[in-house]
Amino acid sequence: MLSRACGSLHLYLFVNLSALEFSPVLGGLQVSFACGGAVGVVLLSAVWAGLGRAQSRGVSACPGLSLSALLCCCVSETLLDDFMLTHPIFLPPDKFQQVLLQQFRADGKQSEGWQGWDGADRKQTVLSVAFRYLETYRELLQEEGERSHQFPKELYLCAAQELSRYPELVEDVLKLQRWTEILQSQVEEDRDSKKKQVRPLFRHFRRIDACLQPREAFRGSDEIFCRVYTPDHSYVTIRSRLSCSVGEILALVREKLQYSEEQPARQGALVLVAVTSAGEKALFRPSDEAVFTTLGVNTHLFACEPQELETLLPLPEEIHWSPGDSKLHDMSAEEVSNQLVAFDWELFSCVHEVEFVCYVFHGEQARWRPLNLELVLQRCSEVQHWVATEILQCQSLPKRVQLLRKFIKIAALCKQQQDLLSFLAVVLGLDNPAVSRLRLTWEGLPGKFKKQFQQFESTVDPSRNHKSYRDLISSLRPPVIPFTPLLLKDLTFLHESCKTFHGDLVNFEKMHKVAEMVRTIRRYRSTPLALDSEPSPSHLQTKAYVRQLQVIDNQNLLFNMSCKLEPKDV
Repeated sequence: MLSRACGSLHLYLFVNLSALEFSPVLGGLQVSFACGGAVGVVLLSAVWAGLGRAQSRGVSACPGLSLSALLCCCVSETLLDDFMLTHPIFLPPDKFQQVLLQQFRADGKQSEGWQGWDGADRKQTVLSVAFRYLETYRELLQEEGERSHQFPKELYLCAAQELSRYPELVEDVLKLQRWTEILQSQVEEDRDSKKKQVRPLFRHFRRIDACLQPREAFRGSDEIFCRVYTPDHSYVTIRSRLSCSVGEILALVREKLQYSEEQPARQGALVLVAVTSAGEKALFRPSDEAVFTTLGVNTHLFACEPQELETLLPLPEEIHWSPGDSKLHDMSAEEVSNQLVAFDWELFSCVHEVEFVCYVFHGEQARWRPLNLELVLQRCSEVQHWVATEILQCQSLPKRVQLLRKFIKIAALCKQQQDLLSFLAVVLGLDNPAVSRLRLTWEGLPGKFKKQFQQFESTVDPSRNHKSYRDLISSLRPPVIPFTPLLLKDLTFLHESCKTFHGDLVNFEKMHKVAEMVRTIRRYRSTPLALDSEPSPSHLQTKAYVRQLQVIDNQNLLFNMSCKLEPKDV
């Protein structure tokens, strides 16, 4: 449909879902163009055929409409990428796999829509799409165990049976065999518990040796250690899959507490609750999954009986604090910023690009939970509260001024190294009301640092849709670590501002815009990060400190600490 808005033409593409089970090309997946009363249909087989081929074929369009030919010639790669990144929104992966298998097996009358194609070309086109799918979703498919290799295995067996008729498929068959082996080897590795390394989640279970290791992407099948507390603040340590359900967590807790053996009548009587440092409680459903990565900075899991819910209190260390000198006084701003940037890059690199789509469009119902993305968001909140905690725990006014200077310098160095996640997090931490009200502390700051911080605040300014930040990031070349919450805000706005479905049609213009945002994220990571500075003798100590930040995230407590440092009547 062509519509005129703001003096420009906008092309709206729609995918026909009503014909999914009937049309032969991808089960009827079509891109429909409408201009007035004329409608043109471009079969995606034609677009996909453009990958690695000199031209596209199999295009049908209404007379007088030439957009289809333009699309196939110019944007076939972009359209395919759009589809691969966004199809879980409107076409479940299982259904997509079934359609690919169906189209590969189709012959004769079942192959309508492939007029002019010989059998080998048609099957190779389907396989090229399948390979693109496997390449895009490889890491996510590996999370699924046995389920992951069924599709490539079945497609491999089908292709192997066709070799006698189509010997030109031999390279594709070998490639499918390699894919089957890749996913099968992951399944076998997961089965072998001896090969499984129990991985700690930062914050919720700390180990110095583990935190110094480079971060790798979390998968749902990864096993972790986690503490689950009881109302009296005693705890049990459980070993669990990251993706396991609340019901499974409670079963592990019961086993530890020996509920299942000694008190069988209390089976199912426990509930799992997340308790924040401010005392807020969130009750999980037994079917909820992958709850570990959703916990806040100082949020802990409690298992209790339903009638004990109101008695749950935060851990004592989350309520009380003790003043003291910051370890930052003994560390250089350069070393701290380098470690912040390195850790942020590791976390950001672990996020699969499709996690952004799953987080916004599917939430808890997503087939692939955005585990690594949730950890990046947790880290952003952690750094903000770390800045406030360090300043407010410092009792000496001159030392607080020194900390302000150091944090402004850390922010400047993070910005210089294009880590906008920590840059904005540090600036927002300094803008925390509990910190910004410290008039005597800010008055002791040299004018040069005050001016620099004002410039940083203008970058963080959300007015005009964060124009200052957007101007900054658009001027940077990869590698870039973006401020992830704003990326999600943009995706959420796009999702909520226009419909995904129009009757039986999918708004493919919206899918294109979503894919463009994902490609922007891909571009940020297109060049590896290289830190030029040489590590200092104390870099391991600084590294451990940065990766295990001790923070207070209770805003009321932070404000009380601030008022004790500089009472309101001063």
